[in-house]
Amino acid sequence: MKIPKRLQPLLEDGLIDEVLGRLMSGKEADVFIVRCGSEVRCAKVYKEAIKRGFKQAVTYQEGRKVRNTRRARAMEKGSKFGRQQQEEIWQTTEVDALKRLASVGVRVPVPYSCVDGVLLMELIVDAEGNVAPRLSEVALTREEALRDHQVMMQHVVRMLCAGMVHGDLSEFNVLVNSEGPVIIDLPQVVDAAGNNHAEAMHARDVNNMTGYYGLFAPELLETRYAKEMWALYEAGTLQPNTELTGEFEESTELANVDAVLAEIDAVKMEEMQRLERLQAAASD
Repeated sequence: MKIPKRLQPLLEDGLIDEVLGRLMSGKEADVFIVRCGSEVRCAKVYKEAIKRGFKQAVTYQEGRKVRNTRRARAMEKGSKFGRQQQEEIWQTTEVDALKRLASVGVRVPVPYSCVDGVLLMELIVDAEGNVAPRLSEVALTREEALRDHQVMMQHVVRMLCAGMVHGDLSEFNVLVNSEGPVIIDLPQVVDAAGNNHAEAMHARDVNNMTGYYGLFAPELLETRYAKEMWALYEAGTLQPNTELTGEFEESTELANVDAVLAEIDAVKMEEMQRLERLQAAASD
């Protein structure tokens, strides 16, 4: 096959020995099967922002910390350098997320290196050594659906405990091999604590998964894992091995408006007193 332009430098540098074929083309990247020495891996070639079909990228990037102030200013201004930095962060975010999630027991592909917008990582295969299918391509028995759904909910819990929300989790971003589901595609991963949309994205991720497994085990459609997880997370009691029930009851207790207003007034009074002390100190 014709060697993709973006993979040519990796071939010349010896990071890739052979491009075996295209695996898939997606909204954010093209993925190729490559040979690296004696191992077969996959190379994810990220598309440039203007060619990327991923919507509302800014929403997903909210809350991501940029330590380099020069880089942060350039990104805010939208300069050429800033756009380059934004692309680099978009790409390296996935590498960082894969490493972090693997360390907490979430099944994801092993990343090897990310060079010039190309991520080399583990190729997930089935028992026969063929490319593992997406969950959307797999028919499950009721028992398999219940088992794999439980595994997936545990992965989402561990992800949330690590401070992350996938943000685009569905049956199309999960592979299935002999050991069960493997989560893929993480450049848009969301900061659970720093992103105002994290709760809604988490709910969508969980409900997508439950909806698909519910096609084979309809009783799952009555569960409320998303709300249960988030309530535990907000309360600070969610742990990586928390056993979920799938049940959640909305609080029927009315908000104490008077108490809230009193708290606001107390904060205002404290701030006024602080300002008065500052003014008094400045006049001395």
